[in-house]
Amino acid sequence: MTTYNPPLSDINFCIRHLANIEEILSLDAFEGMEPEDLEQVLEEAGKFASDVIAPTNIPTDQQGCRLKGSTVEVADVLEDVHRQFVENGWQAVAGDPEYDGMGLPSTIAFATAEMLQSANMAYSLLPMLTRDAVAALEAHGSDALKQQYLPRLTTGEWSATMNLTEPQAGSDLSAVACRAERDGDQFRIRGTKIYITWGDHELAGNVIHTVLARIDGAPEGVRGISMFLVPKFLLDENGEAGERNDVYATALEHKLGIHGSPTAVINFGDNEGAVGYLIGEENKGLSHMFTMMNHARMEVGLQGVAISERAYQLARSYANDRVQGRVPGQEGSAPIIHHGDVRRMLMLMRSQLEAMRGLAYMAASMDDMEHNAADADVRAAAGKRLSLLTPVVKGWCTETSEQVTSLGIQIHGGMGFVEETGAAQYYRDARILTIYEGTTGIQAGDFAGRKILADEGRELTALIGELRELCDSMQSNEQLAPLAEAVRDGLARLEEGMQWLIANGTSSPAAMGSASFNLLMLAGTVLGGAYLAKAAAIAVSESSSASQSFGENKLATAAFYCAHVLPRAHGFLAAMTADADLTMAIAADSF
Repeated sequence: MTTYNPPLSDINFCIRHLANIEEILSLDAFEGMEPEDLEQVLEEAGKFASDVIAPTNIPTDQQGCRLKGSTVEVADVLEDVHRQFVENGWQAVAGDPEYDGMGLPSTIAFATAEMLQSANMAYSLLPMLTRDAVAALEAHGSDALKQQYLPRLTTGEWSATMNLTEPQAGSDLSAVACRAERDGDQFRIRGTKIYITWGDHELAGNVIHTVLARIDGAPEGVRGISMFLVPKFLLDENGEAGERNDVYATALEHKLGIHGSPTAVINFGDNEGAVGYLIGEENKGLSHMFTMMNHARMEVGLQGVAISERAYQLARSYANDRVQGRVPGQEGSAPIIHHGDVRRMLMLMRSQLEAMRGLAYMAASMDDMEHNAADADVRAAAGKRLSLLTPVVKGWCTETSEQVTSLGIQIHGGMGFVEETGAAQYYRDARILTIYEGTTGIQAGDFAGRKILADEGRELTALIGELRELCDSMQSNEQLAPLAEAVRDGLARLEEGMQWLIANGTSSPAAMGSASFNLLMLAGTVLGGAYLAKAAAIAVSESSSASQSFGENKLATAAFYCAHVLPRAHGFLAAMTADADLTMAIAADSF
């Protein structure tokens, strides 16, 4: 099955009611825009994703990428698709109009990205990283760099990469050895970067590398890292791509999944040195790169939603078509969707998918508020909330996507284990999501350390308080009261975990490492359930004859989640508060 049906009803619902698009459109930056106009944009994006992008998913996976000499070749079907993507303006949805962007809310770009990711996740990484580089350059680049590079990056005519990892420097960026030598008002970059997604290709007119390197004489460790812009082609006097820079892909990785995305080893400066330009301040490269990284982490979390949607659609279709076994009350064999255990798995997929989407869209809306609200306090509050939730969206949504895509294989039975159905590809593709842009362990450490301990839990406490008020508002409705009670219990478990962390998180060297993953999963499970319950409450309250089935299904989905998924909060709490010494009880040399 290669078809993809964009879940526009649920996406639009999340944008209206969880992302609160009307509040976003009240900001001066979006004056004159109406929700109906944005829904039309999303409808067109959905058509493009389903009709143009989705048919390339299996061919892209099967053909993969090749390195011929110094040229990286990608699947043949992508050349025309990428041309249409750029020409139709999909790269530029939320781009600054000063640089030829459409100027729509970033929440809308988030939604178009979900549909693109569902349609072909490997391809979607190309525009994703370009958007992230645009954010970093807008925040930290000089006026000259912005004028030279942002218009072509904003439209997608040129693409961008993120170059952090080196053979000896994975998550430990203090070990970065890539060097930058001063050469007048520019630098010569020398070194090797690995695992560079879409590190080179022929689809765009230029590939702009954002690179972490150490200026000669800079301090050791992360305090001495700077960020540079290194183009594949240097610009000529007219600002066009001209002479080839001394930067080349020297190898492509052979990977478990995302075969259509070239993951390259990039060598800088094997000859005369790759020309690079400083982005922002010297020795501030890590903080500058995190502007890009945090954008990427939200979008990788969204990839967890997107790949889960595609796996769910495939499993649902198969369950309706596959006739096997008998069902009480029906004559003859029946489609397997009528079997209780298959229905249980489909509901696990559906409920977790909708919980992930609700949390992700609510968090994503904070980006619009942080960057466009007129009131400084509103901007600051939105920034704190987005900062708190980014590791949860990235970590929990991607971990959950592995469960959902695995269930998709299980529903297919033996057919899921062979490549013919396509279910295996979604599982393979999902596996990278918990690793790149910071592993789940890194997200968990960030959530526990920087987002809870650093502010003594104040922001998370505020969020828990808001969600308790939501539960109070649902209590008087007999349909919603059971959801409110389940969410309230989950919030109590989350609060207990937070308080335990504050009291015990530094009690031993192993305490944070032992507790943080389970705390992250506890937070995602509870917060996802809370926003799913909120969605159900809204859907029920606004149900009309036209939307009644949507409201009933949303309520049933939330009820299933509260009964089957939310109880996991107790297990995550028990695991995170267990004696940390148990984790380290076996000596390293005994493994």
